[in-house]
Amino acid sequence: MIAVFLDTVGLLALWDASDQWHSAAEAAFTGLGSEKILLTTSFVLLECANAAARRPYRHAVERLRQRMEAGQMLVFPTTEDWRSAWTAYRQSDVGQPGIVDYVSFAVMRRLDIRQAFTNDRHFQDAGFEPLF
Repeated sequence: MIAVFLDTVGLLALWDASDQWHSAAEAAFTGLGSEKILLTTSFVLLECANAAARRPYRHAVERLRQRMEAGQMLVFPTTEDWRSAWTAYRQSDVGQPGIVDYVSFAVMRRLDIRQAFTNDRHFQDAGFEPLF
């Protein structure tokens, strides 16, 4: 089974019909099929919950959290993931990934995940395959 990392950009585009990437996100998500293992981090879900707090899809974040936790697909970053992310963040310049992305990259490398449900160019720049 191939694992796919769910990123904030992809999830928000999927939930928000007015998002410019909604159609691409829907097509990519539909194309995942049941043969993929979907994983994300607690940090991504926090980021999604903050972004969705005043949006009609607010409860979609909670439903996803429940499913991910029940299916053991929610990853809690390790102390090493945390330190690695902050090192990369400290060494980067303006316009580079944010701290949640750096934590995502550390987790993806640790778990050997190559694909990300996102179109965030920072994932491609970091050596991962964005799915839309």
